[in-house]
Amino acid sequence: MIKISAQEFAHVVDGKLQNLSEDFVIDQLPIINSAAARSGTFFTAFKGNNVDGHDYVSEAIRGGCAFALVSRQVSEPSILVKDTGEALISLAKYVRNRIDGLRVIGITGSQGKTTTKEFLYSILKSEGSTVATEGNFNTEIGVPLTILNCNEQTKYCIIEMGARHQGDILKLTKVANPNVGVVLVVGTAHIGEIGSVEKIAKTKGELIAGLNEGSTAVLGSYDQWTPKMADGLKVNKVVFGDNQVVRAADVEIHGGYAHFDLVTPAGRNSVALQVIGEQQIPNALAAASAAYALGVSNENIATGLTIAKLDSKWRMQVESLKGIQIINDFYNANPESMKAALKTLVLLSQESGGSSWAILGKMHELGHIEASSHLEIAGYCQDLGVDHLVSFGTDLYKEISTEINDRNLQLHHCKDADAVLELVNNFSAGDVVLFKASRAERFEDLANAVKSKWIGVNQ
Repeated sequence: MIKISAQEFAHVVDGKLQNLSEDFVIDQLPIINSAAARSGTFFTAFKGNNVDGHDYVSEAIRGGCAFALVSRQVSEPSILVKDTGEALISLAKYVRNRIDGLRVIGITGSQGKTTTKEFLYSILKSEGSTVATEGNFNTEIGVPLTILNCNEQTKYCIIEMGARHQGDILKLTKVANPNVGVVLVVGTAHIGEIGSVEKIAKTKGELIAGLNEGSTAVLGSYDQWTPKMADGLKVNKVVFGDNQVVRAADVEIHGGYAHFDLVTPAGRNSVALQVIGEQQIPNALAAASAAYALGVSNENIATGLTIAKLDSKWRMQVESLKGIQIINDFYNANPESMKAALKTLVLLSQESGGSSWAILGKMHELGHIEASSHLEIAGYCQDLGVDHLVSFGTDLYKEISTEINDRNLQLHHCKDADAVLELVNNFSAGDVVLFKASRAERFEDLANAVKSKWIGVNQ
């Protein structure tokens, strides 16, 4: 947070000071969870459906917060506003425009946002002070919080932007005012809420449509909509992907990790990713394209990609356990991310010489394409050569049983965890096991139970 007086803060958010001096200097970072209170922070109270943050103001102050941003009267030092969410947005706009030379990069897409953000952060942090979205704080609350973490020394701010409805990304773009807008790919994630792939494309395209003249649009080439998003706009354009201006050449996969030559108009340098999966290449190219647009040298881009170590919880986390490999990938799920995970599963099992086990749950938020999408994934397992498809907690994979009864893919329909645990007796050294489902399925519980059973079997 930049240094401003409490009076100036109150003016920006159209608020009133309560038990707080006008001359009090504010440079504290915002928090929205009182449990995170410490010296150097201020607390923003949101009123939710089940919890009212105002009930935790005193706890936050005791924990070290200097004051609270509130929408109803409290006795503690505070700034009273009509709406705390809108106040944060106003403050974020003000801070973004007050920092001279700050370069903001907005990232959106149906998948790969968090990984791309982390790749880009690995590149830019060596170029100057860099702030990036924490976790997946990519909403109208998370984006202002990220911007407010910037100060006078911040050179780059990387902002992940998500959307549940049309208009969401345009609103975030107006807050962040990006110098570079990155759209990765248009897919089917959240189609149940937004309505159609065409509407998803329009929603993701709001980031590019909202760019100022002279800004740069970084666009993936993996669908029919994204490469065209800057057409007719007075912005610069960098397209990445196969046969594009930024591309990966001489790709090789070793142990599930991609090695390639990064090619941009600035040069050609080798990259060895430390994040598993061939599907990470487009994310790396997106980050490289954004860094190229910001003037980072090709050598430094390649180095940043190579040293990037992502630790995103439940996203393609691979662990070795008593002779088998486990892929934990259940932070979210949609047809595109399912296919990417399955491809990695088969690749790893081919290298280990063991069987591939795809333990799959339900993909949520698919609306009218729910049944067809699960059937498509089951067919994809068959085409890839997956050895075992374990359907857990859903009948949506069942329809293909009659279609593949003479194929190598073995189907296991498990209604509960006990049925899955019975299959653990069939695991062998060298096998690779993928756990993949939407977050709401709580696959971490199933994964932990399977791991415990396997450890018990092998003691």
